[in-house]
Amino acid sequence: MADNKQYVKHLQENGSVMISEDVIAAIVAHAAGEVEGVVSLNTKPGADIVELIGKKNWGKGTKITVLEDNSVSIECNVNVTYGHSVVDVAKEVQSAVTSALEAMASIQIASVDVNICGIVRQ
Repeated sequence: MADNKQYVKHLQENGSVMISEDVIAAIVAHAAGEVEGVVSLNTKPGADIVELIGKKNWGKGTKITVLEDNSVSIECNVNVTYGHSVVDVAKEVQSAVTSALEAMASIQIASVDVNICGIVRQ
């Protein structure tokens, strides 16, 4: 089976550092989950089964695209707690994801698109 993962590449003096889309997705999920008002990432039914055949982030609530200039475009689908402003929560998710990726992985962010997919009463 071919490895279809995308990587962000950082050239160093004595080699390079490759950061997998799986690592980026994990950082995105954690950063988004820390935002007040975010209940969870919206996952698609069957995501666990699809992961077994090699598509790690399909349906996991994030879509990571590494662009030609080595920057990253991110799309994340979130469920928000009822009573929170969806626009404010989305802005906070954008800020948290951007800050986390820049701080943890020195990744240049092209865009962070946040899709509010559901409202959850708690």
